[in-house]
Amino acid sequence: MNYNFSSKKDEYKSTLTENILPFWLNNCLDGEYGGYMTALDRKGVIIDTDKSIWVHGRFSWVLGSAYADVEKRQEWLDAAGSGLEFLDKYGFDNDGRMYFRVARDGRPVIKRIRYFFSELFAVSAMAAWCRASGDNSRIKPARELLVKVISFRSNPDILIPKFDPVVRPAKGMAVPMILLNTVQELRRADPGNTPEYNRMIDGFINEIRGYLNYDHKAVLEQTGPEGELQDHFEGRLLTPGHAIEAAWFILAEARERKDKKLTELGCTILDWMWEWGWDKKYGGIIYFRDVLNKPASEYWHDMKFWWPQNEAAIATLMAWNTTEDDKYLEWHIRLMDWMEKLFPDREYGEWFGYFHRDGRLSTDLKGNMYKGPFHVPRMYYQLWEVLEKAGY
Repeated sequence: MNYNFSSKKDEYKSTLTENILPFWLNNCLDGEYGGYMTALDRKGVIIDTDKSIWVHGRFSWVLGSAYADVEKRQEWLDAAGSGLEFLDKYGFDNDGRMYFRVARDGRPVIKRIRYFFSELFAVSAMAAWCRASGDNSRIKPARELLVKVISFRSNPDILIPKFDPVVRPAKGMAVPMILLNTVQELRRADPGNTPEYNRMIDGFINEIRGYLNYDHKAVLEQTGPEGELQDHFEGRLLTPGHAIEAAWFILAEARERKDKKLTELGCTILDWMWEWGWDKKYGGIIYFRDVLNKPASEYWHDMKFWWPQNEAAIATLMAWNTTEDDKYLEWHIRLMDWMEKLFPDREYGEWFGYFHRDGRLSTDLKGNMYKGPFHVPRMYYQLWEVLEKAGY
């Protein structure tokens, strides 16, 4: 298959370093209060000054990882530190839990008591900072925060269930998935505790196995306590992009350990969810599907958001690199060609985020409390890293 890996590696790096990161660094840094304002219009003009706490962890991780692995640019390290300092000052409530959204000056706006994703992205950011700066002082607080988050899972008084646990006991795949990746990042910064982290990772991967439904060849977003399919809107929900993200976390672990069984698991998830997610008519990964092929309930079910495409691009290249099966390279090239026609903004930089199924642009904003400097730069960073480690 005609694919210039060395040229693509250079392209992924230059897109990250000369397009994506400069768009955010030139527009989102808050010189007065610190941290990032990521609600931006197409040109990078700030349209809302509230700050997303989980985006602070995410962008700080991106910048720290880029500094540690791609290039030593002082502005990246400085900006990563600014995000962490903002989290230290304003990210935590008195109970040790983190907010989801705060005002520009750090006053709390939203605290989501059902979730702990802000905390986990903060752990990853601290890990990346340690790798980038050489200062390991954040390892201990990162480990302590991770232990605290894991303890939340078994305490319903702290982590209030989304569904009534008597009427509809349920569990979600997102939790072990993000925990898996968080521990992977902490392990990179703290290799002396690798055996402990590996045991944790094994446990989270085993949890993810429980969401695989072999009858329908699908990865469920939510199941009953024993992994059973629940015939309700939420129980039938498939999120191909989310499951494919789990696939590449597992494939990354397979590469780390040279584990064929993990490779098989990651590829199984990717194979199943590519079949469910790839839009055979218009291209791209669809947001939601119903595992019983009933009508999807979410109004954006067939839209093409930026992040599922990012996850699929990483997963397909990792799967090819691990297995050398050209099927995955063909999927990767097909997806990248489709994405390149829609998402990059050739005039002002970065990516649009929201398209209708047929490729019509829904909104031209570049950032809000969800879309920010994470999925797109992480994709280019991961694609570059796969090819860099492969020796291209």
